[in-house]
Amino acid sequence: MTSDQVLVSVKDLKKHFPITRGTIIQRQVGAVRAVDGVTFDIYRGETLGLVGESGCGKTTTGRTILQLYRPTAGKVILDGTDLTTTKAEPLRQMRHRMQMIFQDPFASLNPRMTIARIIGEPMRVHMPISIKERIERVKELLNLVHLNTRFVNRYPHEFSGGQRQRIGIARALATNPEFIVCDEPISSLDVSIQAQIVNLLEDLQDRLELTYLFIAHDLSMVRHICDRVAVMYLGVIVELAERDELYNNPLHPYTQALLSAVPIPDPKKTRARQRIILSGDVPSPVTPPSGCRFNPRCPIAEAICSTEIPMRREIEPDHWVACHKA
Repeated sequence: MTSDQVLVSVKDLKKHFPITRGTIIQRQVGAVRAVDGVTFDIYRGETLGLVGESGCGKTTTGRTILQLYRPTAGKVILDGTDLTTTKAEPLRQMRHRMQMIFQDPFASLNPRMTIARIIGEPMRVHMPISIKERIERVKELLNLVHLNTRFVNRYPHEFSGGQRQRIGIARALATNPEFIVCDEPISSLDVSIQAQIVNLLEDLQDRLELTYLFIAHDLSMVRHICDRVAVMYLGVIVELAERDELYNNPLHPYTQALLSAVPIPDPKKTRARQRIILSGDVPSPVTPPSGCRFNPRCPIAEAICSTEIPMRREIEPDHWVACHKA
């Protein structure tokens, strides 16, 4: 159940990757502005969806929130503690409260480790319990994600993609976290398996009172699982609203274009719907456009859009948009 208490607060978060030249003496000649001023709150018990095109900075945002990448600027506050200024050892002690489910279940599991070691590794690092207790906890987690406990001594190559992702979920749950970043956890799975994983995540959220940041491409799946949705374009948030409000009343031209591309299983509605085709390609994050990031591709752009950065405004209750024309 979503509460009014903010668990994670992200304020003006930036992550720039330096571009260097030189063989002996390297100097910085530019930067990839992967995340360039992201601000949002995640309430305890809710699922916030983060959507956008490939390369817009969604995964980098998730990793920077968890401090897997240290941010260039900005703040990430977890339950009152600013993670960006926390030293290495206190941060390590907090890591059990925040975990990540990775996108690729084939690359995120160590092929040399058994399932017992993979799921037990976070416990070995963060929880002072005996080996016997650790094995019992691994079996509990396998039951929780609907896998047979006899699999504990098997290796990742013996499992299907859906089973591997369940193992990744069990590993993320091993330290009893409060907050989990789900980095496109279903994008590499078969459609028939995707629904099972999403239903499992929803069930675990209800049972364990988890809070999710759900990063995804599939807008129909985001509508199913998320409470609120943030739309990202070229390193910035362009729209943030409640799920139904965003889908029924998109105000930013980029959000409207994204939603017009979602397939509808009704041929009559598909023919009646206006499809918005964006011109051009996504600009480079090394040299983003001046003013609004979306202005080179925007069908309603005006002169002000290429000169002034739009401030994020609350157009309707809890519906925020960064657009001069909204």
